[in-house]
Amino acid sequence: MTTDTMETAELQVVREPERATALLDPERRRLVEALIEDPDSASGLARRLGGTRQQVNYHLRALERLDLVELHEERRKGNCFERVMRSTARRFVVDPGVLGSLGAEPAEMGDRFSATYVVALGARAVREVAAVMQRAREERKRVATLSIEAEVRLAHPDSFQSMTRELADAVARVVAKYHDEHAPAGRSFRLIAAVYPRPVEDQGTQNAGGAS
Repeated sequence: MTTDTMETAELQVVREPERATALLDPERRRLVEALIEDPDSASGLARRLGGTRQQVNYHLRALERLDLVELHEERRKGNCFERVMRSTARRFVVDPGVLGSLGAEPAEMGDRFSATYVVALGARAVREVAAVMQRAREERKRVATLSIEAEVRLAHPDSFQSMTRELADAVARVVAKYHDEHAPAGRSFRLIAAVYPRPVEDQGTQNAGGAS
């Protein structure tokens, strides 16, 4: 007996410390990972991953209570029904806001040219977009967003300064053109532009892939 026809969400932002803790627990994270593509019962997961059905079922109950897994269907097995579970999302992102006052705030970083400021901006973006997504979901509305991503390979180190200066000028022109501080029915948006070195390990992965 299938309980519903809803598809698993592509992404879920975890905003509660207890839910984040559950995903950081190796055993419970392993169960969630196993249920992303293959819904299964406690007995099935015990056979696939090891452990006893009772142990797996204990963890599944906790994950279900936290809305990290959900009932997919009930299958008759003998004189009873077997609960088949699935993950509530294909991927999860932990909202930095779970750290409370320990979380990074851009205004507290000071130097706008520092790597810590970039990280703080990213953390704030995750926190704010998560809140907007939650509100939109409750009101059954769509969220107006835009994402731009590009990779630039600079021939000379001194090109960095001129590139970032031109980028900053371009953003300033667009903002000045459309910003209206006194619009009576205006809606505010946050615009972020960041430039940082691509991690070396990512470059190695791409180079290896391109050579194959």
